[in-house]
Formats: sequence, C-alpha cells, structure tokens
Amino acid sequence: MDPALLRLVAVVLLGGMMGLLDGTVVAVGVETLATAFDASLSTTGWVATGYLLAVTVSVALTAWSVDRFGDRRMWLFALVLFLAGSVASGLAWNIGSLIVFRVVQGLAAGMLDPLMLALLARAAGPARAGRVMGLMGVVLSLGPALGPIVGGALIQALDWRWMFLINVPIGVVAFLGALRLVPADAPREQRPAVRLDVLGLALVGPGFAAVVLALSRTAEQATFAVWPVLVPLTAGAVLLAGYGVHALRARRTPPLIDLRLFLHPSFAASVAVMTSMGVVMFSMLFVLPLYYQRMHGHGVLMAGVLVASYGLGATLSMPVAGRVSDRVGARRLALGGAAIALVSILALTQMGARTPEAWSASAVLALGLGAGAVGAPTMGSLYRTLPAASVSQGTSALYMLNQVGGSLGVAVSALILETADEPMAGFHGAYRWVTGAVVVMLALSVLLPGPPRAPVSARTSEPEREAAA
Repeated sequence: MDPALLRLVAVVLLGGMMGLLDGTVVAVGVETLATAFDASLSTTGWVATGYLLAVTVSVALTAWSVDRFGDRRMWLFALVLFLAGSVASGLAWNIGSLIVFRVVQGLAAGMLDPLMLALLARAAGPARAGRVMGLMGVVLSLGPALGPIVGGALIQALDWRWMFLINVPIGVVAFLGALRLVPADAPREQRPAVRLDVLGLALVGPGFAAVVLALSRTAEQATFAVWPVLVPLTAGAVLLAGYGVHALRARRTPPLIDLRLFLHPSFAASVAVMTSMGVVMFSMLFVLPLYYQRMHGHGVLMAGVLVASYGLGATLSMPVAGRVSDRVGARRLALGGAAIALVSILALTQMGARTPEAWSASAVLALGLGAGAVGAPTMGSLYRTLPAASVSQGTSALYMLNQVGGSLGVAVSALILETADEPMAGFHGAYRWVTGAVVVMLALSVLLPGPPRAPVSARTSEPEREAAA
C-alpha cells in the first residue's frame, strides 16, 4: 500500500475512532453520572440512549449530504460538530444539558462512521478494498471493546468530564490531518444536483430510531410485551414499511436509500452478514463484562481488560484477512472465520462460574479472530460490487442495519439474563443466543462472492463489477 494512502487511512481512522469509542465509553460511567447529577439511573440512561438514537437518525441523512456537499466538506463538518458536542458534554451543568449535548455528539458520530467507510472505500478502489477494510475493521472492533476500559480508567484516575474532553486533542489532530490529506471534493458543477428526499428522511430516520428505542427499552423492561416497547416497535415498523413503499415508487426525487441496491446478491449478502456480526459483537460486549463482574467479582476496569481480548483477536485477523480477500474473495475466508467463531462460542456455553479467566479469555480471543476473518472480507466485497455512485447509500444502509443488529443483540441478551432462574444459567442462555447468530452468519457467508475473475479497476462499470464478483 502506497505511503500517501496509508497516511490518509491513518488520519481518517483517527477521526472515526472517536465516534466508535464514545458509543461505549459512557457504559461504565452511568452510575457515576447519576451520582454526580443526583439523577435516577433511568434518566441517566438517556445519556447513552439519546446518543444512539441521534446516530441512527443522522446516518440516514449522510448519503444525501455527501452527494450534495462532498466527502471532504462533510467529514470536516462532522469532526467540528463532534468536537463541539464533546466540549459541551464535558462542561454540562445538569443531566438535561448532558443529554442534549450527547445528542449533538450522536448526530456527528452518525456522519463520521459511514463517512469513514465511504472515504476509505473510494480512496482504495475495488482492487485494494479488502486490505483497507481490514485496517478499518480493526477500529470498528477495538472502538467498542476499548470504550469501557477507557471510560473506567478515566473515571478512576481523573473525573467523569474527561470521558468527553479526551476527544478534544484527538479531534484537533484528526481535523488538522484531514485538512491536509483528505482529497478535495469535485467542483460543485461536476456534482449531480441531488434533491433531498424529505419524505424518505421523515420515514426512515425516525423509523430506525423507533426500532432502536424499542430494543433499548426491552433491555430496561426485561420483556417485549409492555407498551414502552410495543409502541415504538410498532411505530418503527409502520414507518419503515412506509419508506419501503415510498422508495420503490419514487420517480422525481431519488430515494434516500435505494432499496434496489439489495437486488445485487453480493451487496445483500454482505449487509446481512454484517447485521449478524452486529448481533454477535454487541451481545458479547454486553454479556462478558457482566460475567466477569458477577461470576468472578472483578471491577469495571479489570472486566473491560478481559473483554478487550475480543478486540485483540479481531485486530490480529482483520488486516490479514482483508489483504488476502483482495486475491481470493470473501466467501472462503468468511466461512473459515465463522467456523472458528462457532467453535469458540460453543466453548463458552460449556464454561461455568469457576472456570479460570484464562480459558474464557482464550475463547473470546478466538471468537474475535473468527469474527475479524468474517468482517474485513465481507466489507471489502461490498465495496467491490457497488458502483461508485452508490457507495454512500450502501454505506448508510450497512451501518444502520449493523446498529439495529447490535441493539437487537443487547436487548435479547438483557432479556435472557433478567429472566433466568440463576445467574450462570442466564449467561449460558445468552451464549446460546450468540451461537444462533453465529450459525446464521455462517449460513449467509455461503452467499458472499468468491475469487475475482479479473482485476477490477476503479472505473469498472456496474455490470462488469457484478460479473467480476
């Protein structure tokens, strides 16, 4: 990989890491924040829930804004907005102001994460998509895994405000680097005049947000059959169904996310696999810290360190799998990775309360290795088969469904733990739930594209890309 591309990858990943870290860094600080502001845990929970909902709404708008204003402008704007939200969160004077400022952060993070994917995919081109997605996949895995460690360390050593203020030096470096390294956008006259799909935005953004809210409420209520869950879930389903009808009938204004993208078999398979990956990763990041705290008596920081073995495994396998996938395609690597993940999670289902941490951490490390071998090739295959004009829309669809998968994973895991007769039975049930998600991921991996039949250039037409995949 040439040095110029490596520098661009580094500065983009630095900016993207902020949003991914901040999604989980607050998870260990909820009780601290509740004490600091003399607020209830349910109210303080909106510090995380508001952020997640804002991310979901913002992602829906990103595809249009990129086409309208350009990658570079939107990236710089999102970095500035995230920095402003971080500073304001660190200076919050009550729980209400903190929730509002976290929503600002979430709106920016909802732009940063898919923009990171789109910027790197376009810079790499189809021929190098796998290796660049492998590097980016390290950030996608390490961000959520390191969040609890960073949050716990900052709370213990400094003050809760540093959970947010730590973003300031990182964001400034990322912004200055982006000013220098991110390529300039095409002149405005060379970009298509894309009209905003206002009706689509009003349907898909709130629709996904309502589904995510319902799933987060499930974790709080420990059941699906209550109105705080059923009302937003029903509303979300109606809004998304309405968007589906609208998107398929749209004529004058292009839909916010063109559902016809899912007619490309490789794209549909890639998104489905990454949705299953969201279920697996976020389920484990929710369940494992509780296992180490409740069964082994570890504190927040030590539990976070043990859970980080998942991110370490993915960090080791993703760059290698991504690079290899540029030559051999995604299917065989994803199948092998999913098989490793399946064996690893089955091992966890056999462990008990007295199983030494070394064994469970080793199984989690292997699970991360397997997941990394699935994630990087799958994302690379998605960007090899999409036409350049559809990259931003495809990225938004991928990210939203991955978020929904993650929310579903946490909701079901929490429901299993809350309704179990005794703690270890709950953990075994949660591991079996993840086992089912891994089996689905393994089955879907069969549908991913095999080896490319010929080199694919960045300017290859859409039919040629489909044939090459």
